[in-house]
Amino acid sequence: MIERTLVLVKPDGVQRGLIGEVVNRFERKGLKIIGMKMIHINREFAENHYPKDMAKLFGKKTSEGLKEFGINTTKSEKELGEKTWEDLINFITESPVVAIVLEGVHAVKNVRSIVGSTSPHEAAPGTIRGDYAHASMIYSSVTGTGGRNIVHASGSAEDAKREIALWFKTEELHEYKRADEFHTTGR
Repeated sequence: MIERTLVLVKPDGVQRGLIGEVVNRFERKGLKIIGMKMIHINREFAENHYPKDMAKLFGKKTSEGLKEFGINTTKSEKELGEKTWEDLINFITESPVVAIVLEGVHAVKNVRSIVGSTSPHEAAPGTIRGDYAHASMIYSSVTGTGGRNIVHASGSAEDAKREIALWFKTEELHEYKRADEFHTTGR
């Protein structure tokens, strides 16, 4: 039940000075930081993190979102997805990000709960995205701004393993005991 997960404070979170606030939310929940660094990634690295095959999912979601907001388009789902993916790659490489590996009980699910819905306009107040981001993913698609929603969080335990291995070397992850671990582990 003890899991690891990856969180990125995206360029908009870094540029807005929200790194400390984001870290604070996870630490207050009892999640342990076992790795953290600031890095300015290049396009190749970004494409490894957000593989091109994600464009298909982006296209479907963008098409559905445009319909929901009553926006007509002549572009196919494929075209929409490729444009949204390209915008995301450009956004994530525009300035440094802070990569964090968190560890704790049900870390993936707890982190996803703390960050809120991927599309900020649907994120509940009290979540990171609900408190600090407001534009929808559809707005980002229409304006080409690349999904400015403060943070990325691994979507599953499998995603977390792949993403942590991409962002961190084994020796960059640290084992130690937090003072409050006795309350969750009994040791």
